[in-house]
Amino acid sequence: EKMKKLFPIAANDLALFAGNLMAQEEKVAQPKNTEATGQAPETNDKSDDSNKSEDTNSPKTQAPNPVPEKKDEKEIGDAFWGDPEKKGHNKDSGDQAWMITASALVLFMTLPGLALFYSGLVRRKNVLSVMMQCFTIACLMSILWFFYGYSLSFGEGNKYIGDFSEAFLKNTSFSTNTGDAEEPGTISESVWVFFQMTFAIITPALIVGAVAERMKFTAVLVFITIWFTFSYTPLCHMVWGDGWISTFGNQVIENGKVVDTAGALDFAGGTVVHINAGVAALVACIVLGPRKGYGKDNMPPHNVPLVLIGAAMLWVGWFGFNAGSQLAADDRAGMAMLVTHLCTAAAAFSWMVIEWVTKGKPTAVGLATGAVAGLVAITPASGFVGPLGAIIIGVASGLICYWASTALKQKLKYDDSLDVFGVHGVGGIVGALLTGYLVQESWGGLGLAEAGGKGNTVSLQMQAQIGGIVVSVIWTAVVAYIALKIAGAICGGIRVDEDDELEGLDVTDHGEAGYTN
Repeated sequence: EKMKKLFPIAANDLALFAGNLMAQEEKVAQPKNTEATGQAPETNDKSDDSNKSEDTNSPKTQAPNPVPEKKDEKEIGDAFWGDPEKKGHNKDSGDQAWMITASALVLFMTLPGLALFYSGLVRRKNVLSVMMQCFTIACLMSILWFFYGYSLSFGEGNKYIGDFSEAFLKNTSFSTNTGDAEEPGTISESVWVFFQMTFAIITPALIVGAVAERMKFTAVLVFITIWFTFSYTPLCHMVWGDGWISTFGNQVIENGKVVDTAGALDFAGGTVVHINAGVAALVACIVLGPRKGYGKDNMPPHNVPLVLIGAAMLWVGWFGFNAGSQLAADDRAGMAMLVTHLCTAAAAFSWMVIEWVTKGKPTAVGLATGAVAGLVAITPASGFVGPLGAIIIGVASGLICYWASTALKQKLKYDDSLDVFGVHGVGGIVGALLTGYLVQESWGGLGLAEAGGKGNTVSLQMQAQIGGIVVSVIWTAVVAYIALKIAGAICGGIRVDEDDELEGLDVTDHGEAGYTN
């Protein structure tokens, strides 16, 4: 009986609700119909006061259930999140999809690519320690990038370093994108932030290869934190944040007026990533000293298949590194991908041939290392040179990096365990220098004017390239040395005990072994 009484009540309420809804729809539809037909709305003979009262409630002036105007975060009192000046509506789904993919590829270079490459090159007792350092650095750099790394790299700041305007990613929200209100970019700022984060991850991880098998885990983390803060972020800002290296030194003058500047060209990180990390690695291995038995005992790679697998992963991931640096899925990104592959192939083959000639046999480790040398050298040039330039850079980097990793290292007697300086430092310098020359259209490049500005010349561009290299080398060397000394003071020295080194860092630092038998 109770249910029977409820049915009429519910039906009555439903009828009232439907009636109100239909009335609202008629009010909304009325002005659309009059506008479409061009007829004036019906009026009646009422007083002026009545008409004013009707006008204020008319659907032409006030729609039923109006949607409130959307206010940005600062207007509603939450000024900490989101910058309306950086909002835009120019996103391109193709560019967005490519950059998301490219970002994942660059992270793939470190985890697992670099971790596998390095772990295969060390001795069996240190395989986990190298993997652990790469993995931990990826986590640490991601956190520091959120707190202040992105801000110091790409905040406005000055010509040397950014500021804290982007700290905690406070201006990065769901709606912000790259560029500004006048010229919004085509990808979300969140994607740009993550893409650049992956560069900040792999750069300090590269240094691990020079200090492998003998540096304290705690000292690695302290050193990397200081070096990232005072070397990576400033150089990133100076090159990619419209800072000093991108504009310094070489003014293009026409009719007595400065019309442009020929700054150093670095498409994807020859200076920011490779010279920066390579020189820091050289300083670190010299300060740390050689491994016990270095130069006397045989220290071959313990797992060559891991080296090849890691190098192959780096090769594939590098397409995101270089082609992704165009920030768009366009013709230039396609060329960057092509020249990256050609240069890598040429460098790997050149390294194999020279090793074959000088040592009698080509090795898998040599082939893999040559491939990485080519990937490094093409990095600054990838958006500026054509296929011919890529082959030239590949052959040059294969031969020169081979010399640096063998003859030069033996002559100077430093223990760069996994040839970080010989491959990344030297390879980055080779690539940066050749970029300034092979960018010319006569070599199939983008062209000096297009790449470096109106009125640019080979002489001006080469001066800029050399200047960028010199600044990068000096800056990172000084910061690395100071960072090592601070890390030593905090950690009670940066090197493990001799007994721990002989036993292996897998067990002594982490209490576990990479292999059970």
